[in-house]
Amino acid sequence: MRNRALILACLCSLAACASLPNSPKPNDPDFSPVEPEDYQANMTPNGSIFNQGAVNSIYSDIKAHRIGDIITVELSESTSASKGASNQQSKDSSLGIDALKLGGDTVTLNGYDTSASMGAKNKFTGQAKAGQSNSLRGNISVSVVRVLPNGNLSVRGEKWLMLNEGNEYIRITGLVRSEDVNADNTVSSQRVANARIQYSGTGDFANTQERGWLSKFFNGPYSPF
Repeated sequence: MRNRALILACLCSLAACASLPNSPKPNDPDFSPVEPEDYQANMTPNGSIFNQGAVNSIYSDIKAHRIGDIITVELSESTSASKGASNQQSKDSSLGIDALKLGGDTVTLNGYDTSASMGAKNKFTGQAKAGQSNSLRGNISVSVVRVLPNGNLSVRGEKWLMLNEGNEYIRITGLVRSEDVNADNTVSSQRVANARIQYSGTGDFANTQERGWLSKFFNGPYSPF
């Protein structure tokens, strides 16, 4: 009974070392849109029907440039990476002690001389190889949450797809130059600075693609092997 309790305690400790991340959910405040500003409330009566802050230049397109405006990000991302490592270490050591001599005669103990020798040999060989290739294509509409003093737009947004065996989501945040926004309010993801793009899923289908916590532990930095 005590052995079973000890095994259970060890398994619980391993589970704690490989803690599961928090599952993402829709309507995350970090990716939610913001309401546009009420420009009527910010207008200062000056006796004129013209308001500089509420119009575009007659020479400019009607593009997103204010808080709450919508921009469509055209996702066009592809990455390919590979990594390999090899490590080999070896060490040999030996120690020898000659037999004691007294008056030219070898000293013995119970018929054995006093010579001694010892040796040690260690060898370690390790290899690792990893490869990864990803491609992401699609569109996601985001909202402008902040306009920086230099005119750059801080955008964020998310898209959730509700499927039978779980959910898939795309999230993106970053900075966009107003000059890079096309006339139809689209911008390539290659033009998004400091971009943070997440594409993943939740549910049974997504769980089957992940390793269990015990496999993660033995492949992690705390593995004794």
